[in-house]
Amino acid sequence: MSPKKSNIVSQPACNTTSLKISHLSTSSTHIAVYSQLQWQPSRKSNTKSKVDALSILTQQSQKAFSHARYAASRPSYPTSLYKTVLDYHQGPKSLLVDLGTGHGLVPRFLAPSFKQLIGTDPSPGMIAKAKELTSKDHHSNVDFKQAGAETLPFIEKGSVDVVTAAQAAHWFDYTKLWPEMERIVRSGGTLAFWGYKDHVLPEYKRASEILDRYAYGDKFLGPYWGQPGRSIIQGLLREVKPPMEAWEDVKRIEYEPGKEGIGSGTGEKIMSKRMRLGDMEEYVRTWSSVHAWKEEHKDSVRKSEGGSGDIVDEMMNEITKHEGPLHIKSWQEKEVEVEWGSVILLARKK
Repeated sequence: MSPKKSNIVSQPACNTTSLKISHLSTSSTHIAVYSQLQWQPSRKSNTKSKVDALSILTQQSQKAFSHARYAASRPSYPTSLYKTVLDYHQGPKSLLVDLGTGHGLVPRFLAPSFKQLIGTDPSPGMIAKAKELTSKDHHSNVDFKQAGAETLPFIEKGSVDVVTAAQAAHWFDYTKLWPEMERIVRSGGTLAFWGYKDHVLPEYKRASEILDRYAYGDKFLGPYWGQPGRSIIQGLLREVKPPMEAWEDVKRIEYEPGKEGIGSGTGEKIMSKRMRLGDMEEYVRTWSSVHAWKEEHKDSVRKSEGGSGDIVDEMMNEITKHEGPLHIKSWQEKEVEVEWGSVILLARKK
């Protein structure tokens, strides 16, 4: 099968201006734009979201938004996660389609395991970054197309062996997505969606509590999350239920991190990382809620850029002030263990 011709029908690029909602993924590598979703108050906040339906879509096209910084700061997925997906899959590995591909992390990693891989994303900025990061010398079997997840007319019926979505599934319109997945995935093919929510510093309970308060407090970032996507990923995609008439062997792997030490959470740990506290700060700055907050507080400039500080500086100041072992001058270099609440959803096409 030719990587450039088989299973792909030539179509014009997706027109993102016709879509109704956008989201810069809060814990992935993606900016995703999807239609038919409705903005709602956060389920963890009593305050209605201040983010309108198109403002986050605008973020990714503004000069202030750095796709390179976004790609560099987001957590990567462990080899064990990919192994879980590959071990579950049965049959051929001719074509993998990655929905909401962002900068193309998943197709690049899985390129050696499949004959052909296609990453789709509605954001032209992310598609451009994915192509930039994906060398044709090393990934000649990987292609990227600008498209929403719910409409993939360039994919032939029953041609997909594996469809993946990493930190994007909480933004899909499932009234349209399930019919499209049933169309493109072959009988016996695999659906693998995974994602992660809030991170916890399991060795530092007080710091984790401050993180949570800033992330969801009504006076902080709580009103700036896009909904319903954030609530869906907070619920570890439990609202995402493959229709029983089309899918079988459904499997969910979940992990809820604890605050009483490394590995104190419940379930099977999926994502964790040892990282510098300064790098964790940069990760927080990729949150869509932070970008939305900054749009409303343009005069608040981060300290490292010569300003008096913004909401992330305020949060880090409070963490280092109240968490004794982190109250040091060079706190940015202090290494901490980070665990994410995470989920893998697997299903097999009947």
